[in-house]
Amino acid sequence: MKFCLAALLAGSAAAFAPSAKIGAKTALSETKADLEALGKQLNPVVGYFDPLSLTDAGFWGKDQEATIGWLRHAEIKHGRVAMAAFVGYVVQSNFVFPWAQTLAGAPHPGTDLSPPEQWDAIPLGAKLQIMFFVGFLEIYSELTPAEGAAGGQIHYTKGGQPGKYPTFDAIPHSVPFDLYDPFKFHTGLTAESKEKRLRAEINNGRLAQLGIFGFLCAQTIPGSVPALEGVVKPYSGEVMAPFEANWSL
Repeated sequence: MKFCLAALLAGSAAAFAPSAKIGAKTALSETKADLEALGKQLNPVVGYFDPLSLTDAGFWGKDQEATIGWLRHAEIKHGRVAMAAFVGYVVQSNFVFPWAQTLAGAPHPGTDLSPPEQWDAIPLGAKLQIMFFVGFLEIYSELTPAEGAAGGQIHYTKGGQPGKYPTFDAIPHSVPFDLYDPFKFHTGLTAESKEKRLRAEINNGRLAQLGIFGFLCAQTIPGSVPALEGVVKPYSGEVMAPFEANWSL
């Protein structure tokens, strides 16, 4: 379950919102009214949905705009992670990579194991490599230099674009591809096209979150997802303890 569980720690790429220029910098100014308008665009039936009034929570003493930036970034990131996890789950349930998994020549776990069981079966070193790589991506995205520097951008709690992943220009050695749009397929998109595609991304991310947790619930709570009975294999391990098979955390 390398793709599935590793993806649950990851975040990447770019989300869009209308921007306003402030001096020499580009900043976003998202308010509760902006979220209400976005909610209607995303789902006209449900619309704006914030039953816990999180937009008014003022996380860490920040103002509402910073709180909204944090919430928007968190949702976009979790949606992308869930999409990667869902696809990884489906792929690893039906396909085994033909090459060796380790330098010693050990093969990848087979499809006779469910994705969580596959994760448990891979060596600790492989798990740590995945965790450290994802950790690097996370730290790099949070500590990116300010706008104007190589690879720099405004932080999402300070008016930056929620979900936008920085380029790798700030890394000392050359990196041929960026995480978002590595082959530059989308450089010619209009602003309207970007808005439409990124609204679709949010909706797909929400659906993927339901999908991946549907798989995991069906595996660990018998009868909890009737539509998946007999489709996914039961799992007796702990999906929220990724190193349980190696040691007890």
